[in-house]
Amino acid sequence: MVTAAGAPLVTPLKAELRCFQAGRYCVDVSRNGRAKYVNRPYSLVPRACCSGNPLSSSAGDRLCGGGGVGSRNSGGDGELPRPRAFAPLLCDSEDIRLGNGASQFSGAKDYHIGSSNGLPCPELSQKIVVAVDIDEVLGNFVSAISQFIAERYSLHQAVSEYHVYEFAKIWRCSKDEANIRVHEFFESSYFKTAIHPIPGAQQAIRNLSKVCNMSIVTSRQYAIQDHTIEWINKHYPDLFQKIYFGNHFALNGKSIPKSEICRSLGAKVLIDDNPGYAIECAEAGIKVLLFDYENSYPWSKTEFVNGHPLITRVHNWEEVELHLASWIFPTGNTTSSNFVKEQFL
Repeated sequence: MVTAAGAPLVTPLKAELRCFQAGRYCVDVSRNGRAKYVNRPYSLVPRACCSGNPLSSSAGDRLCGGGGVGSRNSGGDGELPRPRAFAPLLCDSEDIRLGNGASQFSGAKDYHIGSSNGLPCPELSQKIVVAVDIDEVLGNFVSAISQFIAERYSLHQAVSEYHVYEFAKIWRCSKDEANIRVHEFFESSYFKTAIHPIPGAQQAIRNLSKVCNMSIVTSRQYAIQDHTIEWINKHYPDLFQKIYFGNHFALNGKSIPKSEICRSLGAKVLIDDNPGYAIECAEAGIKVLLFDYENSYPWSKTEFVNGHPLITRVHNWEEVELHLASWIFPTGNTTSSNFVKEQFL
């Protein structure tokens, strides 16, 4: 379930070894605070101190490396015991987000999506932060709104006729009128029932969420945040850490650029179908996978993004997995879908 950003996701466990046995990640090593651990096959490795004061470099050296306490080759009396069998340690979404160097962001409205996905997570410093758009990437928004417009305004246009993602130009009306029609769509049954997951997206997100910190960055408006969260929880449960609303094309409220949201959460990659957002984020130094499902999105084919070193075109979710795998696992034959399955499954 979703909770408003800032609310605690997991009640902090006190400094007791039982939290390790319960599948959590806190063990008291400093007496004054807690150190967070992630799971490794050979030992517990401290990541950061929860007491409010980060571990000093000397303390970190003693705890993490050079044969110190908690290291694989430690021979000291204070060595943490090498576990023979244990439950996976779970990473709370808030800790994953902040562990990637992101700071709290109060510009766009953001919401936690559940708590932990229940999967063992790689070392936090190795988790790549991936931002994912909703419409035309996770769900088929354009086909749903086209059905509504055809019924309400007798304008019959197929998805193949949307040469730009600017509804005013497609419907041949003013921007204000287009925004009004979009909000009428939000109140219709089409918005509630006609948007379905893009083929391949659900399994791909399940795979990627094991090795990536996945968050949603959408231009959707605050007015539809409740239904959006409900839709994500229904079709992509416990797979995304947070969702950010940019509030673009809204009747009320300030809009936040996607590039600003992505930078603030530390995203290294954006998956989006809109060339405008692709260029905006690429110019901010963020890699973009420009999504054009089965080569069927006319608006994604604009040539002004061609040749940009940070923008890569993809045509399905298998290609998304292949490209992300090549960045996360740079060694190996990432042209093979078998390689991706071996890494993600």
